[in-house]
Amino acid sequence: MNGVIVGAALVRDGKLLAQQRAWPPGHAGQWELPGGRVEEGESEAFALARECSEELDVVIEVGARVGEDVPLPGDKVLRIYAAKLVSPGEEPRAVEHLAVRWLGPDDLDDVDWLPADRLLLPAFRDLLDQEP
Repeated sequence: MNGVIVGAALVRDGKLLAQQRAWPPGHAGQWELPGGRVEEGESEAFALARECSEELDVVIEVGARVGEDVPLPGDKVLRIYAAKLVSPGEEPRAVEHLAVRWLGPDDLDDVDWLPADRLLLPAFRDLLDQEP
């Protein structure tokens, strides 16, 4: 499938990393998981690692799928993977976005998620519940 958008459910210390969009204007200020489009010839894991490097300036290890595929406009699909920082002390930074924020289970409803990410909140909660 050529219309795959991958997202990283990046978890550390029982919290999920979200980033606040700077663009497009209709979605600026809304929150999403880091990630982006899988380019031609890339695996989903490679694309996700590349996107996190570009957007957060971090190196990640991609894990298992989280939740179901979410259909997006234009025959695209959003696919989320669990992820961890390779260097746990490394702090992600907002390279292309307005802000990044670590959200605990009780914080997930405090931000204005993009519609596709909002559909996955139950899966994000389940993922956080599984953390030691």
